[in-house]
Amino acid sequence: ACSARVEKALSKAEGVETVSVNLATERASISYDEAVTTVENILEVITKAGYSPQLKETENRDEDQEKKDRASKLMWVRFQIAAVFGTLLLCVAMLPMIPGLENVLPEFMHPNTSPMTFALVQLVLVLPILYVGRNFYRVGYKALVQRSPNMDSLIALSTTAAMLYSLYNVWMIGQGNFHAAHDLYFEAAGVIIALVMLGKALETKSKGKTSEAIKKLLNLTPKSAILIVDGVEQKVPIEQVQVGDYLRVRPGEKIPVDGTVIDGRSGVDESMLTGESIPSEKKAGDSVFAATINQTGSLKMEATGVGSDTALAQIVQLVEQAQATKAPIAKLADVVSGYFVPIVCAIALLASLGWFIGTGDFGFAVRIFISVLVIACPCALGLATPTAIMVGTGKGAENGILMKSGQALERAHKVNAIVFDKTGTLTEGKPAITDVVVGEGVAEETLLQLAASAEHDSEHPLGAAIVRGAAERGIALKETTQFQSFTGRGIGVEIEGKILLVGNKKLMDDEKISCTTYLSQAESLALDGKTPMFVAYDGKFMGIVAVADVVKAGSREAVEQLQALGIEVAMITGDNRATAQAIAKMVGITRVLAEVLPGDKAKEIKKLQEAGKIVAMVGDGINDAPALAQADVGIAIGMGTDIAIESADIVLMHSDLMDVPTAIHLSKATISNIKQNLFWAFGYNILGIPVAAGALYLFGGPLLNPMIGAAAMSLSSVSVVSNALRLRNFKPYETKKRREIMKETILSVHGMMCAHCEASVKKALTEIGVGEVTVNLEEKTVTCHHAPSITEAMIKSAIIQAGYEVH
Repeated sequence: ACSARVEKALSKAEGVETVSVNLATERASISYDEAVTTVENILEVITKAGYSPQLKETENRDEDQEKKDRASKLMWVRFQIAAVFGTLLLCVAMLPMIPGLENVLPEFMHPNTSPMTFALVQLVLVLPILYVGRNFYRVGYKALVQRSPNMDSLIALSTTAAMLYSLYNVWMIGQGNFHAAHDLYFEAAGVIIALVMLGKALETKSKGKTSEAIKKLLNLTPKSAILIVDGVEQKVPIEQVQVGDYLRVRPGEKIPVDGTVIDGRSGVDESMLTGESIPSEKKAGDSVFAATINQTGSLKMEATGVGSDTALAQIVQLVEQAQATKAPIAKLADVVSGYFVPIVCAIALLASLGWFIGTGDFGFAVRIFISVLVIACPCALGLATPTAIMVGTGKGAENGILMKSGQALERAHKVNAIVFDKTGTLTEGKPAITDVVVGEGVAEETLLQLAASAEHDSEHPLGAAIVRGAAERGIALKETTQFQSFTGRGIGVEIEGKILLVGNKKLMDDEKISCTTYLSQAESLALDGKTPMFVAYDGKFMGIVAVADVVKAGSREAVEQLQALGIEVAMITGDNRATAQAIAKMVGITRVLAEVLPGDKAKEIKKLQEAGKIVAMVGDGINDAPALAQADVGIAIGMGTDIAIESADIVLMHSDLMDVPTAIHLSKATISNIKQNLFWAFGYNILGIPVAAGALYLFGGPLLNPMIGAAAMSLSSVSVVSNALRLRNFKPYETKKRREIMKETILSVHGMMCAHCEASVKKALTEIGVGEVTVNLEEKTVTCHHAPSITEAMIKSAIIQAGYEVH
């Protein structure tokens, strides 16, 4: 109701284009026309709606977290005060009614002998509870005055009714009606507030856990950097680094900000960004990114991106934006919450009025009124969607899957057709040597040496692949002269006075070089989507070097997993049909859209949509951007172009195609979690309200005690958030590549080990990204399965920081 109220007020404001208020994050994300309105006007609208807004941009994340921690601690302190006085109040009010304990209270405050003292003691005990719970009244009645009652309004109304009726009975005692001492509801008001405060405290603690993914990402950034000024190195806080500063990064340290290497060479672990476990070699002129780990050499770098401009900060911002948006499924809860509270107030009034008319017992009617208001609070309904989206998007970010909005997260679970771009998505995007067929009496190294020497001066990408392949094999090239290009056929050069030819069969035929024996092999290679290049030297056929754009590791595995999910998989490419069919066959795709011009890719996506398909498009290039935008869900490979990433709904940072089925699986898990939450939230209210209104009592069943209603209402919110937190156990699909690169580290722990120690060690290691941790308490060993990027030193450090000695 609160979020709906703010959204409604802002959507009516002039100049505001879109607004989304997230209950779980306590944030409003607003798009507006600067020519029509200002930030100050927007803040004023929110203030008039009854809330206290603050600009997020002006807040430091650490300060924001400290503020939340202080608020959470204050809430727990207030609850503890309410719990102490509430327990005393409950004892005073209820003990005289329990058989066997009727005479536990001293005579001077027993209801049978001193009814006024009995009443006044309860009044004194309830006042501190009302004071610590004063926010319920301040916010609740303000919302009522503004005709937008919320959860606080229900609490304020119900406890006020209990207090006023109890005060009326205190006055009746003063008038001599001592029986009125048994119609006091001070304990109901006090215990209701205490229980609701407990629910809110638990809810706040649980909600804090939903943003752990953001905290983990932020914790990757180092807190300081080594600044070089006039040749002198000094350690400074990371906030002081500016664009253009020169920094020193020693071996084992994290890169502090985004920048360019000025001097030095080193291997840098970029797995947190790219997912690639092998360190990337960096030299002068290469780019480096904040939070990646410098492993071997010392680097001097120039800062090019600091603060919110670093790649990591932009990832965090992307995740926060996704968490601030609403999935379409949330609109249902918003609509219901907007009408829910007024309807509940009406039901409470009608039910209590009906029971008063039917029984003539005003105290009984008040009890019904309180019970209905208390049990019907729609907190669980409002939390059902945003908490699940927060955890889902956060879990995606942990695994390198960036969902750019709640809409993307929801739409992905409906996808029943996925179209992959070929070049750079299913394949590596650059040709490589795939096969070497040697002629009679020719060594493979000799054939590659000749072919690479001829292609050294060629600008053709297939020739560059041969040169690159020879270099990877450590083959030295020969000097060439008289370079000549034969258009559409190949090239020729002179080596040691003899002619060397590299090209297609037509070139061999034109130069009368016989290669008939090898034609069947050449045709077979061509059918597999490879380009056979014939090599002849001094009039003699030397062999064939086949070149192709190789399929990415994991492509077939990803396609098989998507097909297992019941999703139709297609491939789209501008390549000729034969090559496209060959690549498709390798990865297990049967539907091929070949010879498609870049501008027509979006049209092909539209055709699938018109056929009733919910389509996802996976691509990485500029020519994929229109298709990504046309698709119901655009998925960009993270190492692709900026424009492709901008057009997409989901970004795969690790460029691992197994993240495509993982993203679909995560979407399905999140939406399933939301539906569970909504079912329990709706079901709880649908069942709870009639019981509170006395439906069961009407037929001889039990009557709901208001205090039990308050406890149930609080637990419903906690249960919804707890259910959303189960998504933190989500695991991505394990790929063959991931299985192969996992390492095992076993360490021994000094001193005593207990179950608490085991939990502490596991938590410390999980926070640095260790996948699987096993603690043997008897042998005092810790076994870790982890990616190569997590070193033994990092594992030891984490265990030591947790308070244990290891070797």
